Amino acid sequence: MFKARPMVKVELLCLASEMQEMALWLARLGSFGPAELADPDMGARPGGAYRELYQAAASRLDKIVDYCGHREEVVIPDDAIAPNERELAGINNRLREIWQACSSCHELELRVGEDKARLAMLQESYVRLSALDVDPARLLRQDGLLDIRLGQIPATNLKRLGDALSVAGYVLTVFDRTADQVFLVVAGRKVADEGVGRLGGLLVQAGWRDLPVPPELRTDPTAARRYIDEEGSRLEAMNTNHCDLRLQHWQAHADWLRQARVLLTLARPLAESALLGLSGKGQLAIFSGWVPKRSIPELRHTLETRFQGRYLLMTREPGIEDAGRVPSLLTYPAWLRPFTGLVRNYGVPRYGEFDPALLFAVSYVLLFGAMFGDVGHGAVLLAIALFLRGRLAWLRGVGIAAGLASVCFGVLYGSVFGYENLIEPVWQSPLHDPERMLRLAVTAGIGFISVTLLINIYNRLGSRNWAGALFDGDGLAGLLLYLAAIGVLLGLMTGQSGPGVDRAVAAFALLAVAIRTGLNVSGPVGERLVVTLVESLETLVKLFANTLSFLRVAAFSMNHVALTLAVFAIAAELGTVGHGVAITLGNVVIIVLEGGIVAIQALRLMYYEGFSRFYSADGVEFRPLKLAVDDGKV
Repeated sequence: MFKARPMVKVELLCLASEMQEMALWLARLGSFGPAELADPDMGARPGGAYRELYQAAASRLDKIVDYCGHREEVVIPDDAIAPNERELAGINNRLREIWQACSSCHELELRVGEDKARLAMLQESYVRLSALDVDPARLLRQDGLLDIRLGQIPATNLKRLGDALSVAGYVLTVFDRTADQVFLVVAGRKVADEGVGRLGGLLVQAGWRDLPVPPELRTDPTAARRYIDEEGSRLEAMNTNHCDLRLQHWQAHADWLRQARVLLTLARPLAESALLGLSGKGQLAIFSGWVPKRSIPELRHTLETRFQGRYLLMTREPGIEDAGRVPSLLTYPAWLRPFTGLVRNYGVPRYGEFDPALLFAVSYVLLFGAMFGDVGHGAVLLAIALFLRGRLAWLRGVGIAAGLASVCFGVLYGSVFGYENLIEPVWQSPLHDPERMLRLAVTAGIGFISVTLLINIYNRLGSRNWAGALFDGDGLAGLLLYLAAIGVLLGLMTGQSGPGVDRAVAAFALLAVAIRTGLNVSGPVGERLVVTLVESLETLVKLFANTLSFLRVAAFSMNHVALTLAVFAIAAELGTVGHGVAITLGNVVIIVLEGGIVAIQALRLMYYEGFSRFYSADGVEFRPLKLAVDDGKV
């Protein structure tokens, strides 16, 4: 739970003729994660062509299934074998032929869809023009004596345009309206030499847009209506024929497509391995990757049972040269998994590093509860979390834990929806002793930062960075400097100076940090001294600044009480109904607004005051080969 499971580097040699079957059995085992090539001398990619065929075939199969719309569950037999390259090429060719037939049918479907969309627009224009009760062909004649235009303008400009046109000798008639647009006819005497000058300028200023009349509607309304009906019937018949044709395609090839799906599922492990972890030379192929140490006996037994000596398995423990490349396999109990998403937002733990999921879960919940302690508000959060579904379902566990923490701290504070007279506090309300709350917040910060420094020392020791673990500002020297400086500061604040042990430890630790920093700085002596001094003091200042960040825990706990008092003060000035409404709305605002702010602040303390000190978050997640259909079902 606190670190990734031990991994072993595996190099598995087999006959090139059996690499399809080898990849399939590794996928059935589900514990082999392909990695970089093992042997530079075996640089050939024997599965490159196989992978290209698989990708082409899988893409065509998915398009065929999406087009036909038939998805059924596929069952992989236990004794099924993966297709070889020749068989995979045959599958790809057959899928190409089927898709070519489907593609022509699909193009017909698209054309019918486009024609239907155009017919719908034609129908809309017909309905709108029918309000004129005039033959559009006669109305829009170019050789007439009238200048007639059809268009639309914003409804707010109608009166202004009407006044302007009446002065210019034009008549305006509205024949249709929508929410913010009016459709109208503008008519006046045609002037041969006028062009678009006078009338065009008035229309542009009013936001005029011409209303196009399709050629199909520039005829007698009865003929236009007949054309629309006939075209609709024709397109509906084409659509029916297309649906029948699509069903015929599926029925003709359904059984074979199901078999193709099974075969492509069996081919997928080798296609994935060909991208990473598979190399070869001559008649040999080598699979390179990582396997959990606990799965090695099962891997050996499986290989011996199936291949009976026609393989060579070589394993080794990860070394220093593998730092940053070993994948991390992390397993969590069910109650901890909701928090791992928030941890993964920061990054994946590097192999061998401390996994902060448990520390994050405990610290985050406690911090949230301390800042948002109220029995009623916590119960509301708990109820909301229980009903989270869909994309937010992964937050259900976090919300339940946060709500329960708020309820528990609400019992300590004696607060229920801001009322502090309904239950007796087990401890005290935050506003009753602010100084005590601030001291506790700082103490919690000191403890949290000390734990993160200890974890960082552990990580440095695990990676054999002895000097960094002992003398860096975030190592043992930094921890001693931090704790000793706190002891000196407390002595000065209380006036109880000790025998000087704290000062001596602080001076010794600061000197160790300075020497370590100076050795890592290059340049002239004067420059190195300045950089060493500044960075050494920055180490101490940064630690104290991070500690003071925890004052926000006390601040938000008191702010929570202050907000409820403000709500009560407002409600007290209102009548009976207004009082209840103000209390209800005030509590809703507190839950939504402050609850969100507190959630973000607690997350910030975890990320910036915690993770940034010890968590590199640049690990690689372990992704084993698996025999599964995860991109659709046939």
